[in-house]
Amino acid sequence: MPETLHPTPSAVTEQTCWLPRRRRSAGAARRLLRAFLSRHEGGEHYVEVGELLLSELVTNAIEHAHVPPDRLIMVHFALTEGRLRIEVHDPGDHHLDTGAAVGPPAPDAESGRGLWLVRRLSDQWGCQARTSGIGKAVWCTVAPASPTSPTARRSAA
Repeated sequence: MPETLHPTPSAVTEQTCWLPRRRRSAGAARRLLRAFLSRHEGGEHYVEVGELLLSELVTNAIEHAHVPPDRLIMVHFALTEGRLRIEVHDPGDHHLDTGAAVGPPAPDAESGRGLWLVRRLSDQWGCQARTSGIGKAVWCTVAPASPTSPTARRSAA
């Protein structure tokens, strides 16, 4: 079960949670993000892209952090300056080269789309060593959906 580190009354614009390194944690992270955004006016404009990118980052942390399975990953969300910031921290020591070209996967590839989607759908993204503890943090920022996007049209209906 996820453990929330910070309570999230409506005035709080960030939330941090620790999750187990298991496949079902991507779904738990999406539910946490949806609940977090539902407490903020305009939060619905970040849900569609935010959930997708969070899923990709959590899945990468689960699949590619070469550490014992009992280690946890941390997810952090923040709404600041009109952007949603998503961070996924894992204990792995593999640092991503975000300056390298992240190209589209082959059309018949069964995997390999995660960071390409993050690059294409986020405003910015990056990877950095964790300031406390071992591992890295992969992050991205998401702009609100435009009023003409399918997400915004569904929200208005």
